[in-house]
Amino acid sequence: MLRSMGQRRAADSDEDPRVTELRAAVARLRRELVGHSADFADRGIAEDELAALAAMTLTGVPEVRRLRRSLLLLAGALGSVSALGAALTGVRRAVELFGEQAQ
Repeated sequence: MLRSMGQRRAADSDEDPRVTELRAAVARLRRELVGHSADFADRGIAEDELAALAAMTLTGVPEVRRLRRSLLLLAGALGSVSALGAALTGVRRAVELFGEQAQ
């Protein structure tokens, strides 16, 4: 297990622990966004990107370039909503687990 890196693997799963972390971070941000009652202009963009990220975690290891694009869109849409900052940081950290894109 890679608990020191914030990664964990279910005992009965062959899933990449980075994908597990990303799925959990996306789920947390989605829950917090749903619970955030204030409406803001880019809420729809954030919801769409979170749905796209969630879908990416269902099909294996996501493409790093697409993950980073989604993260940029989320940061732009949610960056000024301080109540969601910790959950957004969690998604950023989960995306960073995928490292550099192969050249």
